[in-house]
Amino acid sequence: MVKAYILIQTEVGKAAAVAEQISGIPGVTTAEDVTGPYDVVVRAEAPNVDELGQLVVANIQNVQGITRTLTCPVVRL
Repeated sequence: MVKAYILIQTEVGKAAAVAEQISGIPGVTTAEDVTGPYDVVVRAEAPNVDELGQLVVANIQNVQGITRTLTCPVVRL
């Protein structure tokens, strides 16, 4: 299982709505609106890196109000 944090910037005033909509996407374990340089932090998981990429590109990035995403896969060193 591949896990990742996805950092999201949204249009002004859209963070709560974006977090709520993303939280219903299969593969997303948490989606919270936060303060700072990013507006929403998402924790997601998928069986492999390819499916994680599909989750981000095909599902998360299509949510209305998102301007930019940064995907940070979790690694075990």
